[in-house]
Amino acid sequence: MPYYYSYFDPTYILVLIGLVICMGASALVHSTMNKYGKIMNSTGITGGEAARRILDSEGLYNVQVECLRQDSGDHYDPKSNTVRLSYGNYHDASVTAVSVAAHECGHAIQHDKEYVFLNFRSALVPVVNIGSRLGVPLIILGVILSWNQVLIQIGIWAFALSLLFQLVTLPVEFNASARAMNKIGQYGLLNSQEASGGRKVLTAAALTYVAAAASSALQLLRLVLLFGGGRRRD
Repeated sequence: MPYYYSYFDPTYILVLIGLVICMGASALVHSTMNKYGKIMNSTGITGGEAARRILDSEGLYNVQVECLRQDSGDHYDPKSNTVRLSYGNYHDASVTAVSVAAHECGHAIQHDKEYVFLNFRSALVPVVNIGSRLGVPLIILGVILSWNQVLIQIGIWAFALSLLFQLVTLPVEFNASARAMNKIGQYGLLNSQEASGGRKVLTAAALTYVAAAASSALQLLRLVLLFGGGRRRD
C-alpha cells in the first residue's frame, strides 16, 4: 500500500500544528483590536483624519485615503497610491483605528522611499501567483505519472515560492508598523499610554503574518517528507 494512503499519516501533525498557530494568532489580533477599538483616543482624531495628517505631513499629497464599505480589508494600494481603510477604522476615533491607519500610511511611505523589501515583494507577486496555483497540482500529477520526480520537484519549488513571499512580507509589515509608531509619536496622534496600546495592536497584527509563514513552512516540510524523497513509495 502506498505511504500516502496509509490509515494514519503522521505528517498531518504538521498541518495541525500550523492550524493551531494560525488560529492562536487570529484570536490574539481579534481580541487586541477589539479591546483597543473600544478605547477612544484623547485627541478625538479618526483613522481617516490620522491617515490624511500623516500623508500630508510627509508630503504625500498624491496619496488618497478612501473608506471601504465593509469593516475589514485595510490596505495600501501601490498601483493607485491609495490608502484604503475599513469603514470602522476610517470613521472611529479609537486607538485601533489610528494605529491601523498609521500602519497603512507606513506602507505608503515605504513606497515613496522605495523600500527594498517592498520592491522585492512586488516583483515576486506575478511569479508567486503562478507558483501558488501550480505547486500542488504539479505534485499530484507527478505522483499519478508513476512518481515523476521532475514534476514533483517543480511542484515543491513552486510551493516554496509562496513561503518565500511570506518571508519577504515579514520585514515589510514590521517596518510599516515601526514607521507608524514613529509618526504617531512625531505628530502627537496618540498620547504615550494610547501609543502603548497601539503598539500592541500592530504587534498582534504582525504576528498573523509570522503565523502564516510558519504554517506554510510546516506544509512545505510535509510535502518534502511525503514526495521529495526521490523514489516511489510502495
